Amino acid sequence: MEFQQWLVANEPLVRLSIFVSILLYMMILEVLAPKRALTQSKPYRWLNNISLVVFNTLLMRLLLPFATVGVAIYAKDKGLGLFTLIDWPFWIEVVLSILILDCIIYWQHRIFHKVPVLWKLHRVHHIDQDIDVTTGSRFHPVEIFLSLFIKFSIVLLLGVPVVAVILFEVLLNATAMFNHSNIALPKTLDRFIRYFLVTPDMHRVHHSNIKAETNSNYGFNIPLWDRIFNSYKDQPKLGHQDMVIGVDGFTDTVKTQNVLKLLKHPFVSN
Repeated sequence: MEFQQWLVANEPLVRLSIFVSILLYMMILEVLAPKRALTQSKPYRWLNNISLVVFNTLLMRLLLPFATVGVAIYAKDKGLGLFTLIDWPFWIEVVLSILILDCIIYWQHRIFHKVPVLWKLHRVHHIDQDIDVTTGSRFHPVEIFLSLFIKFSIVLLLGVPVVAVILFEVLLNATAMFNHSNIALPKTLDRFIRYFLVTPDMHRVHHSNIKAETNSNYGFNIPLWDRIFNSYKDQPKLGHQDMVIGVDGFTDTVKTQNVLKLLKHPFVSN
């Protein structure tokens, strides 16, 4: 119980520390063992992608300071959610919560690809013409808001434990950076890992400019959902070295990489 209280009290610091640590670690691995040669200026992309992350973080803290953890605390205090009605062991509630939240994020991601107005928001993530660790956190703030409200609804509906919320958010950020990273894993290791975790090779397919590949491999954490719901694609048609990253029709670096252009992107004609 003391650990849970400490975790809740220090949640922002814990998340920031893990985020920065994994970001730096993956950046180093990308230098030491890159999978693909980058096509764009790395300093320019990193500056703009990280600037978007910083902007989104400050905006969320300003407009939604309570975030998902605050909603979980509220649900617990008010006795809301399915888990308050069922006397299950705490660890089962935590595991189920993480699995359900991950499945919801899978379907959220899939819907954002299918609904045109939502795709324009999510396209900010996809028009990055290279894919590396910084792409994993490159999202439009409106998409982040919508995602948060979806998670708020699930937390209230289930009464998700606060610890489960924190663990899920940490896992989501960590795995997003891992599976967007430009690192070369041995094929045998990749095939083993992707039974349990979405790997960079698996998720890179999703960033192909071939539409059938873009509309596959939606998972961020667990590859199970893609296999169950028939959206799994093993490898890109052209191979990882020859595939083109991005979205057809969006090759102007000023529009695809500049942070101010990215913020305007969903609201202007292209």
